[in-house]
Amino acid sequence: MDDEVFLRLKAFFPQVTLTEQEENHFKSLWLVKTFNQYDLITEAGNVERYFYFVLEGVQAIYILNEKGEKVVLGFSYSGSPSGVFDSFIKKQPSDTFLEALKPSKMLAITFKDYQSLFEKHPDFYVWGHEFFQQILFGRLHREVELLTLSAEQRYTTFMQRCPEELKVIPQKYLASYLNMKPETFSRLRSSIDY
Repeated sequence: MDDEVFLRLKAFFPQVTLTEQEENHFKSLWLVKTFNQYDLITEAGNVERYFYFVLEGVQAIYILNEKGEKVVLGFSYSGSPSGVFDSFIKKQPSDTFLEALKPSKMLAITFKDYQSLFEKHPDFYVWGHEFFQQILFGRLHREVELLTLSAEQRYTTFMQRCPEELKVIPQKYLASYLNMKPETFSRLRSSIDY
């Protein structure tokens, strides 16, 4: 892992202070994983084996509805975490799929090594507390938006806050995430400046 990549990874854990020796050990725990566009990273029914930190690319986490259609629950992209966290933590088969929407390069850590960080460094508990709080609050905020905003408001709100990487993925994924038909998303994209 080169210094630039390590600085990006380290910035994801701002609450954690490590000595130089601890940093070297921390670096050694991460593997580089690459995926082609539309590769399934995690398949429903399998246990998530890794916690990922995204270096490049965009991934979607989704379930299949009764018609076999993808219902997108969220995205990960450069600088963000990725993986099926509930399956990873509980070591239970996933209900969701994780798919690379763009060619992706990610750092991956196994559950055993992830757990060892918490055992050896109490700072990781502070990081974990804040990290999972952000996920919980983000999910609650998203549910409120889905239940209270119009399609146009959901579209505008999302496009204003989403990173550029997400704006260039296939629009059917964005439409699903925003709980609207692809035609509605397309119409809004052509008619609304955000």
